[in-house]
Amino acid sequence: MAPAQWPCLILALLSCLAASGFPRSPSRPLGKRSLPEGVVDGIEVYSTKISCKVTSRFAHNVVTTRAVNRADTAKEVSFDVELPKTAFITNFTLTIDGVTYPGNVKEKEVAKKQYEKAVSQGKTAGLVKASGRKLEKFTVSVNVAAGSKVSFELTYEELLKRHKGKYEMYLKVQPKQLIKHFEIEADIFEPQGISMLDAEASFITNDLLGSALTKSFSGKKGHVSFKPSLDQQRSCPTCTDSLLKGDFTITYDVNRESPANVQIVNGYFVHFFAPQGLPVVSKNVVFVIDVSGSMHGQKIKQTKDALLKILEDMKEDDYLNFILFSGDVTTWKGNLVQATPESIQQAREFVMNMNAGGMTNINDGLLRGISMLNTAREVNAVPERSTSIVIMLTDGDANAGESRPKKIQENVRNAIRGKFPLYNLGFGNNLNYNFLESMALENHGLARRIYEDSDANLQLQGFYEEVANPLLTGVEVEYPENTILDLTQNTYQHFYDGSEIVVAGRLVDKDLNSFKADVKGHGAVNDLTFTEEVRPDKITLWNGAAQSTFSWLDTVTVAQDGLSVRINRKKNMVVSFGDGVTFVVVLHQVWKKHPIHQDFLGFYVVDSHRMSAQTHGLLGQFFHPFEFKVSDVHPGSDPTKPDATMVVKNHRLTVTRGSQKDYRKDVSSGTKVACWFVHNNGQGLIDGVPSDYIVPDLF
Repeated sequence: MAPAQWPCLILALLSCLAASGFPRSPSRPLGKRSLPEGVVDGIEVYSTKISCKVTSRFAHNVVTTRAVNRADTAKEVSFDVELPKTAFITNFTLTIDGVTYPGNVKEKEVAKKQYEKAVSQGKTAGLVKASGRKLEKFTVSVNVAAGSKVSFELTYEELLKRHKGKYEMYLKVQPKQLIKHFEIEADIFEPQGISMLDAEASFITNDLLGSALTKSFSGKKGHVSFKPSLDQQRSCPTCTDSLLKGDFTITYDVNRESPANVQIVNGYFVHFFAPQGLPVVSKNVVFVIDVSGSMHGQKIKQTKDALLKILEDMKEDDYLNFILFSGDVTTWKGNLVQATPESIQQAREFVMNMNAGGMTNINDGLLRGISMLNTAREVNAVPERSTSIVIMLTDGDANAGESRPKKIQENVRNAIRGKFPLYNLGFGNNLNYNFLESMALENHGLARRIYEDSDANLQLQGFYEEVANPLLTGVEVEYPENTILDLTQNTYQHFYDGSEIVVAGRLVDKDLNSFKADVKGHGAVNDLTFTEEVRPDKITLWNGAAQSTFSWLDTVTVAQDGLSVRINRKKNMVVSFGDGVTFVVVLHQVWKKHPIHQDFLGFYVVDSHRMSAQTHGLLGQFFHPFEFKVSDVHPGSDPTKPDATMVVKNHRLTVTRGSQKDYRKDVSSGTKVACWFVHNNGQGLIDGVPSDYIVPDLF
């Protein structure tokens, strides 16, 4: 399921002399400037960088802005960062004239008094404010002494969610003035491999974007860099204000050889599940729509536009109905109606005739819709394998009928009884969003705020598209008993096309050799089970006393002092010494249920001619050419394998023709290579005797 709010970042910095808000300076021709380039009201913001490091969908983001007060008096500057609701702040620092001050949370009144005292004395000081739920807005006000420099750094992290088939980082850029060094840089590493990567900006033309933006991906790594010059930042060729005001979006997806992928690191695991190509489960949808007086005008018009577009996308196997609530409740039909062309046309006429007026009875509207879904299931009026969904839209608080939020939540919870999800859409800001979200979450759904803007109808349509195509219902992710601790959510009402289920946990035994992960769910046709066999066989690398542990499930590269070790998931480990020789350790996997054979490791040398002539050992003594001659080919004891005489190292040996597998190019099946077999454990071919090369321990 896609997140309640996409990963986003809004960055704003400006000199704050107004009582409130962030006044936008009018465009000014260069000839009328009274201040040096890049200086607004004495404050020069000379550097802003947003650095994003993404590994296995987990994003580590650092926002850094540097400014200097070029005025003769102290100036106040505000930094605003709006964070995703799913993100969490891990670090915040202010650096003033080279001295770093880590963030310190204090009681509001104490912090405010200390800040005001510092400001009155003309000193540099910072005040951190949090507004909005779950740190939606992070504000720092800094009083910068004359000539002082200040650096602001905020670090936050979050797990990126898959939305409509892509992972999305949504950055809202708004620096408010020209910045000499402005940069957005993202590095992405995905062990499964990156299948697509894109980036775009809404505030700049494609021609300008092309020269400021670089993006690339290969294998498991991706990179995006956006570095607009001062001229590219100007709102017009002769203006000193910035056009960097809008959306910068990075999207990518990963390769999926199988529906599931499990990654294990240091005794913890994360399980990604996103099957593809499954048929869509038909759905029964009840739209519960607020038509109270506050919805009059633009809101009801945009709601109609969105519903009309949604009706176009309904599938004929789906069932639907509309519940309208104001002071009372009205319905389109008395029960759920199949989405045939005829009924869709009737529904369009009903939607176009919706009018807003009256009070807001959320409780009765929701209970009517829930009752309709329950009844349809009880009397078998909908397909057995269909799934039910309630989508409620409101722009205000309940003020008719039952208006107590806690009681409404209780009534809804008792009516749904965990059988299907509730999705709440809050239109605008004049509502109790916490109430809507809490009620949705306890009924296996989510809440989404619809912003009052020209694209509100598109926001509504976009949400519906997320839930329009359920592929599985009743999803359960299971692991062997007594093997996992601290498991995150592992049951889901629905899996929607284009999304991803993520489960994480801790292994009880860090040395566990293997475990099985099962994902079970109800599909459109039958019940399905997806099994992932996890084999975290350890690979340990030592650097003196220090050690790092990996598994054959990892894809990772470790490089230090001319030595490079690269583990390729479930395939091989490549060890390279600078420009010298390369060794390859291949993981040969056999049939899992074979009564005798087990997985084994093959040790191979690439570019062996680079090895020193002094190299020796059972294999090393043959890295460089040596002279030998084969003659007198004649039939042997096996008619299919002739014998011959080999002269090598001053010895005459009897050898037999045969074949062996070469796994350098085909690591799974190998390539058949003709060769001569030397008898008696290689006596006469190898230096010394075989027992010379046997050691009691590898280390």
